[in-house]
Amino acid sequence: MKKRFTALGGFIAGIVNGLLGAGGGLVVVPMLEKSGLDSVKSHATSVAVIFPICILSAALYLIRGSVSLDQALPYLPWMLGGSVLGAWALPKFNKTLLRRIFGGFILWAAVRMLMA
Repeated sequence: MKKRFTALGGFIAGIVNGLLGAGGGLVVVPMLEKSGLDSVKSHATSVAVIFPICILSAALYLIRGSVSLDQALPYLPWMLGGSVLGAWALPKFNKTLLRRIFGGFILWAAVRMLMA
């Protein structure tokens, strides 16, 4: 059963990532927590899991012409810096606060999508 759950969760994360960008983490984090990882490890593992599917999704979008590197390049240095800061700060966060921040971002994204 656990292998099926992992396979189904991974498949759904891939679909969500392809449709919504890096939104696959919205699937992966709860899946990892349900499988027994604590919040901090779930968030860190999610990034490691999402990384290859983000690369694949980005490559497919580039090949299809849905996005150009000129559009993405101005954001990359800032995102890389933010990633370094986030990875450094993650282990320092209280697990409850981390869940609340994550939940807040999910709610913010949901409201934005509902209002669009």
